[in-house]
Amino acid sequence: MRLRTLEPRTIIRIFRVNSSGASMKSASFIFDRRLYELLQEEGNTRFTTRELRDAYAKRLDGMTFRVADLRRYVYEQIRRLLRMGWLVLDEERRPRGQVYHLKPIPVHLQLQLIDNGFENSLKTAFEPERESAAHEIEAIPLESSASADQHLETLHKEIRLDFLSSMGEAERFKLLLEDMPHLRDKVEDEYLEARDRSSRLLGHLRAIEKTLKTLASTR
Repeated sequence: MRLRTLEPRTIIRIFRVNSSGASMKSASFIFDRRLYELLQEEGNTRFTTRELRDAYAKRLDGMTFRVADLRRYVYEQIRRLLRMGWLVLDEERRPRGQVYHLKPIPVHLQLQLIDNGFENSLKTAFEPERESAAHEIEAIPLESSASADQHLETLHKEIRLDFLSSMGEAERFKLLLEDMPHLRDKVEDEYLEARDRSSRLLGHLRAIEKTLKTLASTR
């Protein structure tokens, strides 16, 4: 997930000294300010994805959002923290409700705190899709309504096939996760990606169907 860097940002440098007394080089890590503040609160050293998501949601008071988008965003940040060693999995592995434990900030880490991380992730995720849909509509030949209909019908068939394929892929990943929950850490990202792709393609299908109805009503 690509996060845009926004101003203002806070940089927290943490230096460690090795056994020879030399300062060790720090690594840059861009991180959501809201999540950082949540993790610094007392009692937040042990949590699940849902608990962290719900705590984050309370800081979005007044903002309209989809719970699925927020869960995906928080889960991705948890995975980043796991890779950095800032979080560790609980000894008890669970297919659902996995518990994570917060560790001290890793050595060499240089935090760059950004505002509006979640909001920015939504813009990054959806703007390319909107641009793609707009380009498809612009590409429709304007010489005649017949050619426009033909182009839309062809586009509808192609996207419908992609939609059915993505939906089948998501369903299969879901079944695999239910049958083999120990694979969750390895394939859950692919499942979420296939499910999101299905949702986006469904949106494209509806847009084309509405366009076809609009063209038919104007004749």
